[in-house]
Amino acid sequence: MSIERKSDRWISLSQSVLLHGLVVGALAYGFYAYKHKPKPPAPTLAVEASVVEQKSAAPAPAAKAPEPPPPAPEPAPEPPPEDVGPPAPTPEEIRQREKAQQEEQQKQEQQKREEQERVALQQKQAEEKAAAEAKAREEDERKRKAAEAKAAEEKRVADAKRKAEEQRKAQQAREQADRDAELRRTLEAEERADQLRSSGAVSNWVSQIAARVTRAWIRPPSARAGIDCIVRVTQTTGGEVTAVSVGQCNGDAAVRASIEAAVYRASPLPPAPDPSIFERELVFNFKPLD
Repeated sequence: MSIERKSDRWISLSQSVLLHGLVVGALAYGFYAYKHKPKPPAPTLAVEASVVEQKSAAPAPAAKAPEPPPPAPEPAPEPPPEDVGPPAPTPEEIRQREKAQQEEQQKQEQQKREEQERVALQQKQAEEKAAAEAKAREEDERKRKAAEAKAAEEKRVADAKRKAEEQRKAQQAREQADRDAELRRTLEAEERADQLRSSGAVSNWVSQIAARVTRAWIRPPSARAGIDCIVRVTQTTGGEVTAVSVGQCNGDAAVRASIEAAVYRASPLPPAPDPSIFERELVFNFKPLD
């Protein structure tokens, strides 16, 4: 829809008023000229006469030549017409005038509606533009926040990975140090154990255990002289016996059972003279004196 400019509206309005004014003026002038048309002058009759004075009888004079008649008097000028104003409009003129006014009013209302529609359209376009700009700003703000959140998350993940890697390396370093220390302790213990074994400390410890078991043994009636049995003992670091088994033995079942019972009665066993030579499982010969 094309939008009529304000200057075009005023030009159309002026032309319409001027046209109606010319029509009304022409009608008024024609009516006025018809009402004040001048009347033709009344005709005058010229009479020739002569006055004869009655006197005593006298001889008639000689005839004279007739004198020319006097000029006819000029008609008096008519008074100027009174100004009675423009003639009253006819019913047809009134209808035309009312119709013109109605058309003009309708035109003005139409122009007013168009102006209101134009203003409403401009306002709507301005609102739509403002809404679009606001939406664009919101979208830009959302993207900016999303980018910032993504960057922050990436930084957090990178920091977490770096920290985890540092902790892993530190843990590996500690574990390696612990392994190295344990290895050194193991080597040192083995070396010390070798030294103690070579010095007879292990054999003396095992002899002490065998002697305690022998003291705790109760000889069964079926036991013969010269008992010689291989005994396997499992113990804790505190010397508590957890398991006993009798291997090769020259005694009967009663003898074997009595030996196992003696080991449990001897618990806790004597401690090792040095932790480096401690063994959880020990094997010794049970050979009581007759």
